[in-house]
Amino acid sequence: MQFDRVTDFVDSLRSVGIPGADIAVYIGGDEVYRHHMGYANIEERKQITPDTLYAVWSMTKVVTCVSALRLYEKGLFLLTDPVHDYLPEFAKLSPIRIMDLFTMSSGFSYAPPPRLEELIKSTGNNFTISEFITAMSEGPLEFEPGTHYAYGYSHDILAGVIEALSGKTLGQFMRDEIFAPLGMNDTYFRVPLDQQHRVAVCYYFNEQTREHSISDAGRDPLGSLDPQQKYESGGGGLVSTTDDFGKFANALCFGGKAKNGYNLLSKNTIDLMRMNHLCETRLKEFKGMDNCGYSYGLGVRTLINPAEGGNNSTLGNFGWSGLLGSTFSVDPEIGLSYVYMQQLSPSKEPYVQPRLRNVIYACL
Repeated sequence: MQFDRVTDFVDSLRSVGIPGADIAVYIGGDEVYRHHMGYANIEERKQITPDTLYAVWSMTKVVTCVSALRLYEKGLFLLTDPVHDYLPEFAKLSPIRIMDLFTMSSGFSYAPPPRLEELIKSTGNNFTISEFITAMSEGPLEFEPGTHYAYGYSHDILAGVIEALSGKTLGQFMRDEIFAPLGMNDTYFRVPLDQQHRVAVCYYFNEQTREHSISDAGRDPLGSLDPQQKYESGGGGLVSTTDDFGKFANALCFGGKAKNGYNLLSKNTIDLMRMNHLCETRLKEFKGMDNCGYSYGLGVRTLINPAEGGNNSTLGNFGWSGLLGSTFSVDPEIGLSYVYMQQLSPSKEPYVQPRLRNVIYACL
C-alpha cells in the first residue's frame, strides 16, 4: 500500500492554517505509515516530532468510557442503574441512568449550572472531581434524562462514578488499568515539568492576515501544565502523543486485546460500546452535529450509513475527536486504526477530518 496521497493531503493543510500535524496509520496492529509536518511552536521554530505532546481534549472521553466499562465488566454496576446509587448527591434530581452519562443524555450540556459557575470562579477552575460532583448535583437539568442528546459534562460525571466505585482518583485508575499496562508512558492529566517543552502550542489562524497567534484555548488545557491542578477532567483533560494513543486505539481494534497481550476490554463489550444507543429523537440531534451517517454508542460515534455521510470507510468503524482537531478511528472489520494530532482553535474539523478519512481509505 502506498500512502503518498495522505502525505500530500496532510502537507496541504498548511494552506488552510494548520500549523503542524502528525498522522499514524496501523494495520494489524503494526504502524504502516507515519508522517508529520509543520511546527509545534512557530515562535521558536520547533518542528513537530514523533514525541510531541498534544492536548487531546474530548478524545479523553473515550478513555473515561473504557475506564468505566472495565468496572462494568467486573460487575460493579449495570448500565441501567441510577447514578444516585453510586453518587447519592444526585438523588435530588430526576433519575439519571449510568447509560445516560455514557450517551450524553443526562440532562446536562456544557452550559455550567449556577453552582458549577460559582465553583469555577471561587477556585480559579481548580477543584476536585468530588467538588465538581457536588456542584453538578444541584442542577438544574436542562431536560428529562434519556430524552435528548446534549454534548456536555456527562463523561465528567461518569468520572465521579469511576472514583466512587474504584476508590481511586480518575488519573490513578487510568494509570493502573490502562496507561501502565498498555505502555502509554506519555499520557497525563498533569504534564511533568521536565516534559512540558514537548507540548505543542495551540494556535488561532487569522483568515484575513494569514497569520497565527497563540490561542487562549490552548495556553494551559484544563490545567495540565500546572503541577498544583486538582481537577482531572474525564471529558477533556488528557495530554498524549500519537504513539501512545495508537496503543489505545489498537487495543480497541482487536477485540480489546493489546499487542503486548493485555486485555483492555472484551470483544463483546467493545461491540456493545460501538452499537447505536440513541432513540430516534436523540439520533437525529446527534447527526445534526456534523455526524451524518454515524450513530452514537457508549462514548464513540460509529458508522451506520456510509451513503448518508458520503463516507468511503467501512461500516462499523468508530472513534472520536478533540476540540483542537485531533482524532482517532478504529475499524475492527479490516484491522485498521489511525491517530491524527494537531492543535488549532477553531480546529477546522469539518474540513480536515472527513477528507483525511477518505484519503486514507482510498489508499487501502
